[in-house]
Amino acid sequence: MEKNMINELGDELYQAMLNREAIAPLTERGFAIGIDDAYHISLRMLERRLAAGEQIIGKKIGVTSKAVQNMLGVYQPDFGYLTDAMVFNSGEAVPISQRLMQPKAEGEIAFILKKDLIGPGVTNADVLAATECVMPCFEIVDSRIRDWKIRIEDTVADNASCGLFVLGDTAVSPRQVDLVTCGMLVEKNGQLLSTGAGAAALGSPVNCVAWLANTLGRFGIPLKAGEVILSGSLVPLEPVKAGDFMRVEIGGIGSASVRFT
Repeated sequence: MEKNMINELGDELYQAMLNREAIAPLTERGFAIGIDDAYHISLRMLERRLAAGEQIIGKKIGVTSKAVQNMLGVYQPDFGYLTDAMVFNSGEAVPISQRLMQPKAEGEIAFILKKDLIGPGVTNADVLAATECVMPCFEIVDSRIRDWKIRIEDTVADNASCGLFVLGDTAVSPRQVDLVTCGMLVEKNGQLLSTGAGAAALGSPVNCVAWLANTLGRFGIPLKAGEVILSGSLVPLEPVKAGDFMRVEIGGIGSASVRFT
């Protein structure tokens, strides 16, 4: 795909985010678009965000669990960037009615790195050695593509459908918890909504972080010390609206809560 087309599509996605007006899927417009093209479109969108004053604070992998893959009809992981404009603390009000268009919340485990991870060749042992701590997290995804009618190229171009995220107020060493068997409970408005376990995300959240490091390594992009890495949902996506309250509890790690406005 030519550079001018990449820039045009990245600008279109950026404006869709600002205006909160979804656009037609890129994969239904009659031109060929591959994963590499989509990634470069996402970089153009990111470039616009950085020019507006945002800063990169981490990266994410998404569409890791069978539940989410089946919901979206996307059967391989996506990847994107996190900025300081996306992050909230546990218990804070998150203004989705002002910021997002078609939000869905998911419970995840966030990794905070103390060392760089540079793929290819990153192993699970490398991930554990590079991780300072893990934290409970909500990611609130939001597609700039109309009606969430996405293929993998659409969501990669759209920065992995990144919206906002909420970090819990507890952190533990990744060696103090079994990240494969740890259980997750998600509540919405006081009712149990869904349950999951670490194994739901590509067999382990650690596998997810290694996959992300190795995939971005193809583009020369490291996961950096100090960054937040979102490792993918362990439960189905849940549509949310202003007035909703959600809480996630992860065995051995802790909890996070969020109130939507």
